[in-house]
This record gives sequence, C-alpha cells and structure tokens, in this order.
Amino acid sequence: MKMTRWVSTAMALALASLLPSANPTLAATTLQMGHPTASNSHYGVASATLAEELARRSNGKFKLVITPNGAEREMVESAQIGTLDLLVTSTGPVGNFVPEVAIVDIPFLFKDYTHARAVLDGPVGQDMLKLFPDKGLVALAWGENGFRHITNSKHAINTPADAKGLKVRTMENQVHMTAFRQLGVLPTPMAFTEVFTALQQGTVDGQENPIPVITASKFAQVQKYLTLTGHVYSPALILMSKSTFDGLTPEEQQMFRDSAMVAAKAMREKVAAVEATGVAELRAAGMEVITDVDRSKFQEALQPAYAEYAKKFGKENIERIRDYAP
Repeated sequence: MKMTRWVSTAMALALASLLPSANPTLAATTLQMGHPTASNSHYGVASATLAEELARRSNGKFKLVITPNGAEREMVESAQIGTLDLLVTSTGPVGNFVPEVAIVDIPFLFKDYTHARAVLDGPVGQDMLKLFPDKGLVALAWGENGFRHITNSKHAINTPADAKGLKVRTMENQVHMTAFRQLGVLPTPMAFTEVFTALQQGTVDGQENPIPVITASKFAQVQKYLTLTGHVYSPALILMSKSTFDGLTPEEQQMFRDSAMVAAKAMREKVAAVEATGVAELRAAGMEVITDVDRSKFQEALQPAYAEYAKKFGKENIERIRDYAP
C-alpha cells in the first residue's frame, strides 16, 4: 500500500513537471536593452520605467536587462540586425538610418518644450514613427533629451564669433555639423562614450548637449564654460528591433507600445526636473554660465545653412513644424 502511494506520488510529480508552470517568472522572456548615458540619467529613468511597466503589464513574462553607456549608432545597428532588442537614443544618429527624422535636428526649429512635445505627439511626429519598420526598427514612442547648449574649456561664448575656431565634439549628424561649420566651429563627430576622455585630454575643446546630459556625465569636471544657446531641441526615441517586435502577439505588441508611452512620460518629467536645478548645480561645480545669449544673432549667422536645409527637407515641411499650433 505504501509502495503504491509512493509510485502514485512520483508519477504525479513527474506529470506536473511537464505542465506549464503557474509561476510566470519561470517562463520569463529576457530582452536586452541599451541606452547611451549613466543609469541615473533621464535615459536610465526611461529604461527602468519601461522595464517596470512591462513586468507589471505582462505579469512578469518580460524581463529587461539594461546596459547603460552604450554607443548610440552601434546600438541602432544592433537593433536593426536583432542582436539588441530595445534601446533609448537621441535622434542624433537616427537620421543616418531614417533620413526624414533628421529634420527635427534643425537649429532653432522649436520655440520651447511645449511646442516641441506638441509636434512630436501630433500628426507630424506620429507620421515619422511609421517610417521605421522599413529600416528594421519599430519606434515605440518619442522620448526627450532636451535643448542643447555649448560647453568648452577655452573661453566664454557670447556671440557666434566667439565660437569660431573651437573644436567641438558633435554627433555623427549632418544637420548639426552643417550648422557648426557655418558658425566657423570645427565639428568633430565621435561616440558619446569617448567624449569625457577627449575633453579631459584636450582632443576637443568642447561639446554640446542638454543640461541633463551635461550634469549626468559630470562634464563640469573637464569644461569651464557653459553657454545656454538652446540651439537645438533634441528628442529621444524608444526603439525596438523589428525582428523582436514581430515575434510578439498583437496583445504583447500593444503592451510594449503602452509601456513605452509611460517610459517616455517619465523621461520628460526627469528632463524637466533636471532643467530646473541643473544650471545651479553646474555653477556650484565651478562652471561659468553665460545666460545672456542673443539667439537671433546665431540664427542670422545660420541663414546659409537654413537654405541647405530647405533644399534637403523641403521648405514647406520645415514651416509645418515651425508654425505648428496644437
């Protein structure tokens, strides 16, 4: 009798091992996600929020392994070929893959954060997101990087003439590089992961990024001057490999889109919070901050570049963004 009961119990355990587990974490799908800055940055906040939302909405089915401090262009390429599942990136390198998106990097295109967010959340921005699948990518949502400013180690920049001759690190973005050349700056594209060392060693004189990137990257340690030019509004994108996305059910795909929207909102909130305190933080760290910037002089100096942009993107498309009212 005891033997029979033991055999029955053993058979029941064996059968149970063949059945799907009631614990969803045992069947979790692990996905790889990257972003370009430190974990405590707005990129890190977006990535962590996405991971939390996915875990909650999927009851633990999807788990994200997040890797910070990645090179943006290489991450986009990895997502294209399916060796990276998800990433958050600025639009800086994205124009090399989806050329139409580079229009948002035109200097002084957006009036302020309200205007920029309205454009991206409206028909213009949403139509751009539809261009990505043909390039092996799925754009889940627009995030935010912020308005870009110039730092350097040489001298204060008050006018366009002050920037002339400076060697400034830029992204590999032809729209940005065209503008800087027009100002007489020597644009030097390099991966973001190399920037701190390049500034430290004097390989370049300066760089340009939003306040949240400047603070998170501790550039005050290697840069003396910050000029609040606000010359470009830099969006971010939450991207997914199309091969990974196509392997999901329609319900799961919507789960990723909804989670990305929550992550994008958290990213914007983080940018706003850092913008509110970041300049004071950089001053306290020893940077000289130039706030009295006549942006109209920079726009005037860039007129020849605007003519190039009109040929490249279409004057009507540029005006559609510049004049957009929600």
